[in-house]
Amino acid sequence: MSFEEFQNRSRLYVIGALEPEELDEFESAREKFGKKGEDFITKCYALHEAFALSLRPAKSSNLIKERLMAMVRERKKPNPPASSSSQATHGG
Repeated sequence: MSFEEFQNRSRLYVIGALEPEELDEFESAREKFGKKGEDFITKCYALHEAFALSLRPAKSSNLIKERLMAMVRERKKPNPPASSSSQATHGG
């Protein structure tokens, strides 16, 4: 494996996207390239972490808010009258 191919696979390695057979080959190349390879993997991890930290949580917060509001709306829906106690609470 060339160092360029090692670099490409390193990017996949840090996100856990290598297949088992690719992983074996990658580990062999990792030993072959030594410190130079380890330094590149370290850079890939740093980029991966920086990317994860750069993502804005606004969309996931909005998604969570929408789910929560849907749950609230669902609970506010009137239940079919199963007993007379239900009518008493609703002023009926």
